[in-house]
Amino acid sequence: MTSTRLRPGAPPSPAQETSGRWHPLELLPPLLVLLLGTLLLRPGHGLWFDELFTAEVARLPLGEILSAVVTGAGTTSYLAGVPPSYNAPYYLVAHGWTALPGLGGDTSLRALSLLATAGGLALTTRAVARLAGRATGVLAGTVLAGSPLVLEQAVEARSYGLAVLATGGAALGLVRWLQEPPRGLVLFGLAGAGMGLAHWYAVTVLAAFVVAGLLRRRSALPLLLTGGAAALPVVALVGLNLLNGTGGRNAEHLRDTGGQLAGLALRDWSGGQTPLLCLTLGLAVLGGLRATGLRAVAACWALVPLLLLLAAELVRPVYLPRYLMTGLLGVGVLAAAGVRALPRAARAPVAALLVAFSLGASLTMFDRAPRERADDVVRLLAEVHRPGQPIVAADQRSAIGLDHYVRTLEPGLRPDVVLPPDDAPGDAGDVVWLVRRLIDWEPEPTDDDAVLAAAGFRQVDQVTLPGSKTVLVLQRWER
Repeated sequence: MTSTRLRPGAPPSPAQETSGRWHPLELLPPLLVLLLGTLLLRPGHGLWFDELFTAEVARLPLGEILSAVVTGAGTTSYLAGVPPSYNAPYYLVAHGWTALPGLGGDTSLRALSLLATAGGLALTTRAVARLAGRATGVLAGTVLAGSPLVLEQAVEARSYGLAVLATGGAALGLVRWLQEPPRGLVLFGLAGAGMGLAHWYAVTVLAAFVVAGLLRRRSALPLLLTGGAAALPVVALVGLNLLNGTGGRNAEHLRDTGGQLAGLALRDWSGGQTPLLCLTLGLAVLGGLRATGLRAVAACWALVPLLLLLAAELVRPVYLPRYLMTGLLGVGVLAAAGVRALPRAARAPVAALLVAFSLGASLTMFDRAPRERADDVVRLLAEVHRPGQPIVAADQRSAIGLDHYVRTLEPGLRPDVVLPPDDAPGDAGDVVWLVRRLIDWEPEPTDDDAVLAAAGFRQVDQVTLPGSKTVLVLQRWER
């Protein structure tokens, strides 16, 4: 390892310049993602199914959550087949977060993700700065803060913010170990374990960091052993899910890319914007070939997860853009390394272009429609519903949204709410309200239609509330 001591009169290296205290400029990326995330949270879009699941699980007693995780049982009648086993550590963190005074609302769950993402970017910025200099570190963090994929997941009540936080911690632990062994091993091990527990795909990035350490140092056995130990908790979590019968859940959402996983991942990282895709890819290639200091870590961070998932795809589909996010952080870091490899006069304008393209790709998010409008369904019901008229949720997605927002917005509706597996009551009065989702603009088939028709009811009105993820309708049935 090269000594960090300076020869008399020798200029300091980037690593020596940034090995001390944090510099205020290194706070720019986390502040940027906090600003952009806060602006995205301002419209007040309601939670959608995955986020609603977080909210409903997090509010349960701790013992009930743990029991559901271990047994693979659902936590409600209408989600009997949807246990909180995967992402269980996140639900436990969310439970603790919402137990704090004043943090029980929907926005606070999204704020947890946003704060965790900001922390992760701060740690990543620091790690890159220690390896390649403050300017490169700040550029890498800023590119990640402006990424449409990162920004989208930073404002949702799911586990990806915690995954970014743990990934940043593991990256900083790796860099500390590379520069001042054995320092950094404890941070690397703890954060590495947190990566897999936040989302098990992140274990591919843990593997990438271990490979980078092996490439940078000959005596890397301590890092290898620490990485192996850090992977054990997620191995145990996956094993638990296999034992309790939930191992294949959500597999239907994964895509087989036919060997095009890397290209699709880069496209999704760039928000589908061709200029950003081309610039990022070109700089990443340059960084992998010519960047000094940062090259091994950044190249492994970007490439190893993609190669591991490409190999896994030979066995089963594995692709979902957000699942790959912690690995794709390495693409942004590698692109920043590519800027550093440019001639000095070209670095500033190309860096500005990269940041501008990243932020431009994220601008479309500020006009995005709500993913799901269960909150609007409940507000509408509060206007048109009369006491004694049943309000029936016809399917799982409708049920969790109706259940949550009746509890938080209009508890006076609760006595008339009917949730699955109960069907619409055929012996009701003259009006029944039916909440359901549309699939390809057709109502999801349920038993409620036949029950109501047999009792002499017919649909007389329907209000459609479209969302980018789920289309809900409120139907009025009369007899």
